[in-house]
Amino acid sequence: MLPHTSVSEELAAALLSPQLPVAVASTCDRVLMDVCGLCVAARNRDYMLAALRATAEPGACTVIGHAGGFNVATAALCNGTGAHGEDYDDTFEGGPVHAGAVIVPAMLATAEQHGMAGGDLTRGIAVGCEIMCRLCLPAPKRVHGAGFHPTAVFGALGAAAGVASALDLDRAQCVNALGIAGSMASGIIEYLAEGAWTKRLHPGWAAQAGYRAARLAQAGFTGPRTLFEGNHGFFHAFANSDDCDFSRMLEGAGEQWLCADIAFKPYACGTMAHPYIDCARKLVADGVAPGDVTDIECMTAEGIVHRLWEPLAAKQNPPNGYAAKFSIPYAIAVAMLRGNAGVVDYEEAVVHDPEVRALAGKVRYVIDPANPYPRQFTGHVRVTLKTGEVREASQGHFRGGREEPMSSAALESKFIANCAYGGWDASRAHGVLAVLRALPTAACVNLSTLREETHPLR
Repeated sequence: MLPHTSVSEELAAALLSPQLPVAVASTCDRVLMDVCGLCVAARNRDYMLAALRATAEPGACTVIGHAGGFNVATAALCNGTGAHGEDYDDTFEGGPVHAGAVIVPAMLATAEQHGMAGGDLTRGIAVGCEIMCRLCLPAPKRVHGAGFHPTAVFGALGAAAGVASALDLDRAQCVNALGIAGSMASGIIEYLAEGAWTKRLHPGWAAQAGYRAARLAQAGFTGPRTLFEGNHGFFHAFANSDDCDFSRMLEGAGEQWLCADIAFKPYACGTMAHPYIDCARKLVADGVAPGDVTDIECMTAEGIVHRLWEPLAAKQNPPNGYAAKFSIPYAIAVAMLRGNAGVVDYEEAVVHDPEVRALAGKVRYVIDPANPYPRQFTGHVRVTLKTGEVREASQGHFRGGREEPMSSAALESKFIANCAYGGWDASRAHGVLAVLRALPTAACVNLSTLREETHPLR
């Protein structure tokens, strides 16, 4: 028997016309800045140019760092691809899921297409990000375990909800938008095998799919009301699960905002590698010389092994820079040898450096059954030196997350550095930053300063 009130109806009722707490609005501003900086950083990258060549169609919307206007789908897809392309975008502890790379591109394209005010943009970003965070709760780890990318499949629903909220759709239309987006969600994690580019595309695909779903619902198209709890529902399909606890997803919706705790990355790689990078850097800072290391053993969560540790030989010798972003052995090695794991540390010349590969080859893991993943992201690195001495470092949290948030100054520095990587000087970066800060109160969203005068496709 179908429920009188479905899960998606309860979710829509709670989030349809929200009053945003100050902390949530502030997070939206930070996510907007971070995503736009990442789009600038990626604007000349080969994957970004390929995506734009394949999809470029004229319209009123901005592809950040490129000349001219594009249609909604192109802008959402390409900005989403750019935002996630270097795996340097925000994350939600408890997922992991990358909300900003989906929701900001979807909302910027929607705002330009429909002449929205900045307040509508902020509301849409908040609702979309919140939906993506809450979708992490009913079946933790199971979506990844089933071979799907949570950012991709949750993103279509989050984008649909964000666009629906910004367009002021009513409750029934919002429920239809979610139901329609459920049939548009996609994204498998087979990119891990050889470092293929498809993960980069996932947020952009979800962003444009969410926009289409919301517009279809606005026009009267219907989707399944029982998207979540139905016999053939969302988590049945994407998590191989029929026993989800949807009360966790609904609890506090509209009052307790999970997205206020969105974390920002200090390193340009897979989220769960970050605490290991911090541990590796701490060991070097405390006097460990990489050349004296004979063995590196790490305690790890079972839930991340299939993405970041195995097959171990391939993770110790990643075939390219993108594959290296999902290798903890590489992350530890590059952090110890170069002192960082930024965008430049995943360029091909570094990835194929014999010294980096030799050190990565010494890294192995042991599963810790008590590891708190996915509630927390932790790291542990234990090195044995030529002398037989053993040194170790542990970190029980994600730096940049709720226990150690990234400061406003650090996030701004990250934005300026990403703009520099994309070819914008500091003066232009600061000018764009001022525009982004003014967007939430703007009468009409205008992104013309984020375009180039000329930027031919190559």
